[in-house]
Amino acid sequence: MNAERIDPATLEIVRRRLEGIAEEMQGILLRSAVSPIVREANDASASIFLPDGTVIAQSVSLPLLLGCLIPAVSRLLAGFPIAQMQPDDIYLMNDPYDGGTHIPDLTLMMPVFAEGRVVALAGTIFHHQDMGGLTPGSVPTNATEIYHEGLRLPPLRLARGGAVDVQIMRIIACNIRTPDAFEWDLNAQISACRTGAARVADMVARHGAAPLTAMMEELVRRAEAATRAAIAAIPDGAWRYSDALDNDGVDLDRPVPVEVQVRVQGEEITIDFTGTAPQVRGPVNAVPAGVMAGAFFAIRAVTGPEIPNNGGCFRPLHLVLPEGSLLNPRPPAAVNARTATVKILTNAILGALAQALPERIPAANAGASVIMALSGRNPDGSAYVVTEAMQGGSGASAIGPGVAAVSTDVGNTMNQPVEAMETDAPVRVHRLGIRRGSGGAGRYRGGDGAVRDYEVLRGPLTLTFRGERHMHAARGAAGGGDGAMAQAWIQRRDGSREEIRSKLSTVLQTGDRLVMATAGGGGWGEAE
Repeated sequence: MNAERIDPATLEIVRRRLEGIAEEMQGILLRSAVSPIVREANDASASIFLPDGTVIAQSVSLPLLLGCLIPAVSRLLAGFPIAQMQPDDIYLMNDPYDGGTHIPDLTLMMPVFAEGRVVALAGTIFHHQDMGGLTPGSVPTNATEIYHEGLRLPPLRLARGGAVDVQIMRIIACNIRTPDAFEWDLNAQISACRTGAARVADMVARHGAAPLTAMMEELVRRAEAATRAAIAAIPDGAWRYSDALDNDGVDLDRPVPVEVQVRVQGEEITIDFTGTAPQVRGPVNAVPAGVMAGAFFAIRAVTGPEIPNNGGCFRPLHLVLPEGSLLNPRPPAAVNARTATVKILTNAILGALAQALPERIPAANAGASVIMALSGRNPDGSAYVVTEAMQGGSGASAIGPGVAAVSTDVGNTMNQPVEAMETDAPVRVHRLGIRRGSGGAGRYRGGDGAVRDYEVLRGPLTLTFRGERHMHAARGAAGGGDGAMAQAWIQRRDGSREEIRSKLSTVLQTGDRLVMATAGGGGWGEAE
């Protein structure tokens, strides 16, 4: 079908239907998950792809995971060509050095067969509560190599013709702390993929395989053209910005700088991280899949929400990632704590672009303030792991103040309800509130951070704490003030107080209290 012969109304209906399928898949993930990091915080994403791995529709969920799905699906296709696939096959992987992002994020992919051939792919990515490694939750802050972080799964065929490979499942169960929860959550991914495949097959029955494929390819072409036009509207030039992680989790007194130069030339944009720190000993290194997600988000943020959100948007983008750096580490570097790194680099990209588009881009946000895992044993001896992503303030902008306690840019996770935390772990939450006055001053104030106070009711509990912005504030813009830096401490039951310097793995006993105050976002403009 020629592009000239495609009816615009039908094309828009197809676009919205594909996006609706991705949303339905996302809903299945969230409603079926047992792990609170997905059930309550929404740490999962779903997409539909063309057979060549081009994303055609995405759920409204985490840009970080949506961006990371793209290289994961590409790697699965390289290992398992379309010609070898059969109906109801399922493929999976999580290896950060083979297309993945970090070990807890498991990608599942399923081919969509119709009219005797693969017409699309259904993909999901899901943060699993535990995948083994040094600490429960598989996010050890003191990891120094990938082998400390859990079970790596290269591209594998999990199911052939719908029959799951029990040997693979046994291997996984033997290496993780919560095998029952893993199997349940994996079934949520499988169900989401199967539903997505069935819905796309229904579209083929309505439109025909060839016409539907032509319309999907046209949506990609139009997204690319619209993105190129939006980039061309940005003044040509090159802009630099620098930010830093507090530390790498191992060398706690050494900041980790992130340097970026953004270059716009005509319809093309290059994001160059030359000058960023070399790879570090701790687990804050980020493999290219995570960096791509941050860059993809930045491109979408400055080119407009009216453009279809598919793979065409990313074709004008070029990344420069020096090998052996923080953002392109050589194995076996540890990478589990890459979330904060991706948040910081995304801030840096936007900070550079703000020099070209000062009225459109807000001040820096609080980044990944806290990702915290609590784990222990139930009275019957079974293990549990509860992970929480706690948010800080967003940056203010030229049109208004920032938002308090909200996930920003590549993140889209929710603050976990007190009731859920107290149900899933033996803790009492004494306080959950806004950290008033922590947003940066200015014509418009930055968003405030949050405060949460936990008491351990039954210890011991293993705590893994991954904080950021404890030593490097979110900067204001256009003369606005910086946001307040984060703070956290443990109040031991004997009255002693232990400050947490951004990242920590330790043990909490009955009666101990953990207090967290997340960072505020930067202010915008000079105060009037």
